Amino acid sequence: MQNESWAPEAIDTTVPSVARMYDYYLGGSDNYESDRVACEELLKQVPSTKVLAVNNRRFLQRVVRMLAGEYGIRQFIDHGSGLPTQDNVHQVAQAIDPSSRVVYVDNDPIVLAHGRALLNENDRTAVIQADMRDTDGIFGHEETVRLIDFSRPVAALFVSVLHCIPDESDPAGLVRRVAERLAPGSFLVVCQLVSDRPEIRKFVTDFMAEATENHWGRVREEHEVTTFFHGLEVLEPGLVEVSTWRPDNDLAPVQQTDEWLEWGGVARLG
Repeated sequence: MQNESWAPEAIDTTVPSVARMYDYYLGGSDNYESDRVACEELLKQVPSTKVLAVNNRRFLQRVVRMLAGEYGIRQFIDHGSGLPTQDNVHQVAQAIDPSSRVVYVDNDPIVLAHGRALLNENDRTAVIQADMRDTDGIFGHEETVRLIDFSRPVAALFVSVLHCIPDESDPAGLVRRVAERLAPGSFLVVCQLVSDRPEIRKFVTDFMAEATENHWGRVREEHEVTTFFHGLEVLEPGLVEVSTWRPDNDLAPVQQTDEWLEWGGVARLG
């Protein structure tokens, strides 16, 4: 499911990228004018977006810390990882056990370039350019084969990415395909953008589809995300707005509005 438009020579910095927009909201510098303009336009209509991005990143860090520290997970596959920033998955996991191994997956060629530069001296991590829907390609990639032992538990992360998958590509089916290939004791971490307001779902879905040249899916409702976890053992506190998922303290930024939320949780495979 590779797409030639994602080859490095085809980068068009005049078209916003979801990964670079996320980087901008997190205070990063790996973004372009087109990304910043799109972000500011989105904030005019959905002002909670920046705080939502920060809280989502903190959720990812808490989850990885818990999985590595409490459950002894030493292997992670981060689907739709985005641009590297501070406290990435490998940094959190390797702070607990330096032997932890991480494969980052993204279809943005700029993510590939920046990620490989950052991880060049860490042989327990890899960044591969792939469509996250291409499970066979990801699991069979030489770097995945080098780093991940699928006979042992793995944490598969889909953090704030499934809204980039259109309905016709069956995001719930994607999660099931990955789950079926993981060993017992593995974990799935899934969250995506949701809203109970139809006008917000339509505005953001249309805006992002146009801004990113249709590399986008849909803002969904909570009950739709629940189907991603069908038949799985969901850890406490269940499926929630991610800033409330086992918070470290009360210092996280609070969303002042609730146009949309990042919603999901963590499931263990029996």
